[in-house]
Amino acid sequence: MDKVVSLCKRRGFIFQSSDIYGGLSNTWDYGPYGVELKNNLKRAWWKANVYARDDISGMDAAILMHPKAWEASGHVQNFFDLKSDCKNCKKRFKSQELKDKNKCPECGGTLTEARPFNLMFKTYQGPVEESGNEIYMRPETAQGMFVNFLNILDSRHPKLPFGLAQIGKAFRNEITPGNFTFRTREFEQMEIEYFVLPKEADKYYKSWVEERFNWYLSLGIKKANLRKREHAQDELAHYAHSCTDIEYNFPFGWSELEGIANRADFDLKKHAEYSGRDLKYFDDATKERFYPYIIEPSGGVDRACLAFLVDSYHEEKVKDDLRVVLKLHKDLAPVKVAVLPLLRNRPEIVTLAKKIARDLKQSLISVYDDTGAIGKLYRRQDEVGTLYCVTVDVQILEDKQVTVRERDTMLQERIGIEKLKEYLSDKLGTVLLK
Repeated sequence: MDKVVSLCKRRGFIFQSSDIYGGLSNTWDYGPYGVELKNNLKRAWWKANVYARDDISGMDAAILMHPKAWEASGHVQNFFDLKSDCKNCKKRFKSQELKDKNKCPECGGTLTEARPFNLMFKTYQGPVEESGNEIYMRPETAQGMFVNFLNILDSRHPKLPFGLAQIGKAFRNEITPGNFTFRTREFEQMEIEYFVLPKEADKYYKSWVEERFNWYLSLGIKKANLRKREHAQDELAHYAHSCTDIEYNFPFGWSELEGIANRADFDLKKHAEYSGRDLKYFDDATKERFYPYIIEPSGGVDRACLAFLVDSYHEEKVKDDLRVVLKLHKDLAPVKVAVLPLLRNRPEIVTLAKKIARDLKQSLISVYDDTGAIGKLYRRQDEVGTLYCVTVDVQILEDKQVTVRERDTMLQERIGIEKLKEYLSDKLGTVLLK
């Protein structure tokens, strides 16, 4: 993990937020390569779950919602951790994680009795901070889809089964965040709410577990580092009929990447009760009105990015030098092609290299770099996962060809300038288009 964290800062993937002020704990900024990785991951998820399917539509709900929505969802009553504070060092701990409920694990001081600590961030709407104006930063994106269920029925007229997909920010006032970007107070979710006939809920629950597991494999996660873990009855959330976590073997142990839950009809019933609106689905075939069951695959963008970074990190010896490579899947790699001039002191070579880079930028994510010797440039691009390096040398003046180097094998091939885009298109396939 230390090596991945170091690479992330060194190469511009992830920085400590507010770093020049000493940082704000457990908040992170995504740099030039990090934001591309993150966007590529979200694009791959959206493509697989919205564009490639006929039964799921996308949406983007507001972060701020009516406070009663969180009463209906059960978050006001149930969304809390039990906390204990040290009377000596003033640090706060999750009570369920303490071996000794009375003794501080940091300084040995006396702990307070466990008290409930709501995980939602509270703020106020309007200019006056007073009772009655409180609203919450959403702790999940799901409720925004549930409260729009009637709008979707009225505007889109979908037939069961159908789903809604959303990617968006969520906020949880975690007591013990940590492990780099794995657990933070501000994070991004990729969630699907899939509405089904109650009698078919178990079938779709099981199929979504398999589909989501296979999605991570399709983007290069090693199967040995991925597993499915079904929740025991005593650990299910208050709304869940059943739930399975897809877990990744991080350096700090097996931890959740994504959860797939059968939420039954809890959510629509509760929102109907609190809003007074009829949220039942009318089945034209049976002429029945009922609340659909909901299957929810819910994953974290930041956790997934971390898993792909850890899983793709690779070290090897090349001629007595250590070579570090991010062997990211081609759909996720922040940069597809880097164009590198072999000689920076030859203006004609630099000019040609820049022209090639500009031409490639029209159709794929590429960069131009002349800030070092070619060996260092190769290593730099390996560390950020760049798939192909195009080297422009003096020989181009005679044969109109460049050298293309492939990341994983380091094999090199001479390719004519006029055929370069076609060559890369064949290699990269659908990722060629931005």
